[in-house]
Amino acid sequence: MRWSDQGVEVDDGALPGLGKAGLVRSVQTPEFEGVTFHEVLAKSALNQVPEASNLPFRFTVNTFRGCTHACRYCFARPTHEYLDLDAGKDFDSQVVVKLNVAAVLRKELRRRSWRRETVALGTNTDPYQRAEGRYRLMPGVISALAESATPFSILTKGTLLRRDLPLLRQASRQVPVSIAISLAIHDPELQKALEPGTPSPKARLELIRAVADAGFAPHVMVAPVIPYLSDSTTHLDALLAALAEAGASGVTAFPMHLRGATKPWFLEWLAEHHPALVRRYRGLYGRGAYVTPEYSAWLRDRMRPLVQRHGLVGAQGFRDEAAQAAEPIAKPELQQSLTLF
Repeated sequence: MRWSDQGVEVDDGALPGLGKAGLVRSVQTPEFEGVTFHEVLAKSALNQVPEASNLPFRFTVNTFRGCTHACRYCFARPTHEYLDLDAGKDFDSQVVVKLNVAAVLRKELRRRSWRRETVALGTNTDPYQRAEGRYRLMPGVISALAESATPFSILTKGTLLRRDLPLLRQASRQVPVSIAISLAIHDPELQKALEPGTPSPKARLELIRAVADAGFAPHVMVAPVIPYLSDSTTHLDALLAALAEAGASGVTAFPMHLRGATKPWFLEWLAEHHPALVRRYRGLYGRGAYVTPEYSAWLRDRMRPLVQRHGLVGAQGFRDEAAQAAEPIAKPELQQSLTLF
């Protein structure tokens, strides 16, 4: 069994929000100190995206809920509240693992009603977070999609994707496969402070190079751009230069948004580490989740010449907000803040 020789906490089925139906057990291991994995048997794998989202895909698959990347700004944090868990520490340390996701997905893809529409992976929590090395859920998901002739995309910060590049190359001979890497912070110290569980910028640049060498055209999400911390010309220019050198085919950039419980969680960090910025953030975000239109326009104007300089416009040139693959639900107020290349 998984996690052999590790500590196992037998759960009585009372995990908040999950109930008894799908929970197999809850597991803790020294390899992931402070993290509890709740192994469940999922009833469904495909999630349908509302048509109003205006995204290029209508279905997603999430192998995990919660994420040990622990990105302070993660937009998916409020989804943990559906489980009666908090969007702060619980999101980072109480991770739900869908043990049977590949088997359930295969069954759903065999339905006569399935029209082989594009499926997006990594739109909520990262499918290649560190636990994927133990659970190995993605090979089964990739194979199920390829064998059913279903196109798919992957968005990740996780270098574990390199393990599956041979399988992804094989899948790309059967269906369209697109791969995007998220790398928005080039400064290692800032990256470690805001994304403590993620691979370093250097490691992700090496991943981009490996994806390009494997024959893919890796798109990079320079997102979110953190106001007053990662939005300087110096920082963005150095990042885009490194992306171009690594083989990125194009970039998508937009400013950080702070919806729901993510906002107080991020602002708590900001007050502790950058107290001088708290007042500026209050002016920039007000009571809402999104930056002002003026800041969005300012960032767009700053990014455009840098993207052009480093040849990261991509084959399709400037792309509209439908190309944005990081958001499962795109609201009008978010769409106005996107800068896409």
